[in-house]
Amino acid sequence: MDNPIQIENYKIQKPEIWAGNISDQELVDKIKDTGFSGKQIDEGRDYCYFLDKKYYTSNTENSEYVCMAYTLNEPGNLERASVSDVIVEENEVYSIHRISVLRDGVLIDKIPDTKIKVLDSENQSSGGILSSNKKINITIKDLRLYDVLILEDSRCKAFAERDFLRKEFSKYVWVSPDNYWAYGSFKFTFINDRDQNIAYKKTFFRDEKGNVLELETHYLKKGERFVIEEENYINPVDAGREVFPFIDFATDSNWKDLSNYIAPIYGEIFSKYSLKDFAPNLVEKLDAINGQDEKLQFAIEYVQNHIYYIFNADEMNGHKPQEPSVTYENKQGDCKAKCALLKVILDYIGVDSSVVLVNFHTDYYIKYYLPSLLSFNHVVVKINYKGQEYFVDATVRDEFGLIENRGFIYFMHYLEVKPDQVLQERKSHKFPYYCIDEKIEFNARNTTGQLKLATTYKGNRANAMRRYFKSTNKREIIDSWNNFLFYGLNYSNDRNGTDIRNIFKDAAIDIVSDDKKLNEFKIHYSAIVENPYYTDPQKNRFLMYFDRNVVKASARDFIHKDLPFWHNFDSEKYEISLNTDQKIDTEEKYTVQESTINNPYFEYKSRKKITKNGAAVFIEYHPLVNLEIPQDQFEKFREDHHKVADSNFGLGIDIIEPGLMNMLKFNFKKKFK
Repeated sequence: MDNPIQIENYKIQKPEIWAGNISDQELVDKIKDTGFSGKQIDEGRDYCYFLDKKYYTSNTENSEYVCMAYTLNEPGNLERASVSDVIVEENEVYSIHRISVLRDGVLIDKIPDTKIKVLDSENQSSGGILSSNKKINITIKDLRLYDVLILEDSRCKAFAERDFLRKEFSKYVWVSPDNYWAYGSFKFTFINDRDQNIAYKKTFFRDEKGNVLELETHYLKKGERFVIEEENYINPVDAGREVFPFIDFATDSNWKDLSNYIAPIYGEIFSKYSLKDFAPNLVEKLDAINGQDEKLQFAIEYVQNHIYYIFNADEMNGHKPQEPSVTYENKQGDCKAKCALLKVILDYIGVDSSVVLVNFHTDYYIKYYLPSLLSFNHVVVKINYKGQEYFVDATVRDEFGLIENRGFIYFMHYLEVKPDQVLQERKSHKFPYYCIDEKIEFNARNTTGQLKLATTYKGNRANAMRRYFKSTNKREIIDSWNNFLFYGLNYSNDRNGTDIRNIFKDAAIDIVSDDKKLNEFKIHYSAIVENPYYTDPQKNRFLMYFDRNVVKASARDFIHKDLPFWHNFDSEKYEISLNTDQKIDTEEKYTVQESTINNPYFEYKSRKKITKNGAAVFIEYHPLVNLEIPQDQFEKFREDHHKVADSNFGLGIDIIEPGLMNMLKFNFKKKFK
């Protein structure tokens, strides 16, 4: 072997007693071809002869053991097996127990052919992500197609002093395996060696008819095990429409006890120093600001933009935040540190606030999880101001506006860091403003069209557009708008393949204004269009503008048995005016068509104004967001979005060509339409 000296991040040794011990002969006996394995291999599916996984938890460590044997029948699988990486956290040790192959019925030890390198896992440090993680690179030489690879390893995370939360509480989510693999034998064991009981709950398991089974919570005392075992197994989950079955394991507790555990930890931090003591210069700036609205805006933006966000993976393992005085002095901290500082500042200016625990990535699943502080991976600040609730993420940058104009954070579940709290669901939301307010004017004269767009963005849209214009080349921005208009004006159907720069001449886009209090970002686009009309194969001409962003394809196409549709669309307003020097059909069905939709989850209205040489449509869209659409109401929700897509998301006018024959042709068409 190329690594005679073992270092602290990995070891080559026998498994721990709790993991058990398996002999070489027992391994060979378990790797037997059967009718089931032959069928899978014949179908080109990778096959795992057996997978034995164990998870062990105590008050001093968490450990995971895996023993498996699988085929290397695919070149890609062989490549992945030959070179692999294992990431270990601080104080975590990766142990190799066995690396072997079964080749032509002979068991061959591959540890002598294994090369191991330990590297720093710091590839994101420039983005403020600090970690003591190590990357263990494992290279196994002379693996061959049709070998059966046998891996037996484990990883042990011993708790350091700052892992006080992991010492006190356990949290583990077992997810059923990928349904790409077929397993001859599949076994998972959870071992509780903690002093406290572990609760577990099987979620999204199904009966033979595919119906989700009732949720039941069971318990493991110290020394007890939970085992799930399958033979000749392929996970039957319909991955595109069903949630993979999972089992949540957590130290038995309830939300009130957990909030009472965590609240004093934060409370001590908040009360240790006053803002005047450690930040007199900041206090002086706050005192000089007239108006509570402006003070609140300054406080939020100070912490967001002047305190550098550092995600320290090791510190995030616990929940004890850095002291605000240290965060202020160093001008850096993680989400807990930044939120703690923001709360201390808000306390000083007399704004009611609290720190709340969230997990944006698994927000949907938190309602199914057992109560656990380890279900959360992020901290934000809840602000109660003038009778409204607001949530502020102190880790983002370049967000602006008075509190009511700032960007909206989408999530549902949170735990407030106060005594006697339970898991809360956030209220649904209606925007008090239009996130997009756009006015489009397209005037066609002779063979030329003049196109103008005036757009106002607010909230999240303003923040996003501000960043986009700041970081993107002007030519690229114009090309992006041109490309959007190429489809919106339906030119993709009569001049596809044409360079868009040759269609939209003298295209220009400019920032009109950027109001940092209203959080309004206004732009203006203009271009000259040669041949402004869309011409169909029958040589009929049309002036069209349809904004496909108004059609919510994700709502129309959504299909899932378990996940409800998460509603997070922006409020929008459009005024589209199309004018020409030609005569138009003022009675054409889709030109005059209007719509009014009053769905419980959105209101949509389009109104038309028709003249002899043009038309205008006024569109308003008001959604109720930050909620899940119940499945029994979703089809009506989808149907109403289909109505929007039925020519109610823009405007088209038909040109009546000049000349007696064209007029007769038009009248004949109208008569027999």
